[in-house]
Amino acid sequence: MTAETSQTLDRGLRVLKLLADTDHGLTVTELSTKLGVNRTVVYRLLATLEQHALVRRDLGGRARVGLGVLGLGRQVHPLVREAALPALRSLAEDIGATAHLTLVDGAEALAVAVVEPTWTDYHVAYRAGFRHPLDRGAAGKAILAARQRPGSDPGYTLTQGELEAGACGAAAPLVGVTGVEGSVGVVMLADAVPERVGPRVVDAAREVAEALR
Repeated sequence: MTAETSQTLDRGLRVLKLLADTDHGLTVTELSTKLGVNRTVVYRLLATLEQHALVRRDLGGRARVGLGVLGLGRQVHPLVREAALPALRSLAEDIGATAHLTLVDGAEALAVAVVEPTWTDYHVAYRAGFRHPLDRGAAGKAILAARQRPGSDPGYTLTQGELEAGACGAAAPLVGVTGVEGSVGVVMLADAVPERVGPRVVDAAREVAEALR
């Protein structure tokens, strides 16, 4: 901590991060231990966060992230989209295919940024806001592959005709970006994805991940 920072705010943010990293919530005692502060401080932090709906406590007294974070989360997509656009434009122009950034939204994959190539005679029309199950299409499957191998580089995923007949896709997950689960990919009209596309998509995903760190 420095003279310019707030210890109370720092602790409150640490509480939110701790709660975000668990599926079953944490008790006051557990939070007290993890933060290295007494229970009274934790009670005050939780009470303040509850007033803003950022934290909720269940009947057993375990604290969990509250629905108020959804309001903050709605502002994340525009920021992520802006950071990803340069890499997506480069990818679309290089490959000559529609490039996209896809994020997890519940059990679905949500395209939040799409860039179409400018020089091709035809390409797949793929729009921001398009949703599909995580277990269908390259974008979702790349995210699932990253979940199965946390901390490693899962490479890229290829699919053929899973979301649109005659179209194939390639995607690579975003790796090492705290709080963002997604992938970068391309979709094209072809019988198969050309060999160079997979590694190029991986490079683009790394560029986006670096822009978001």
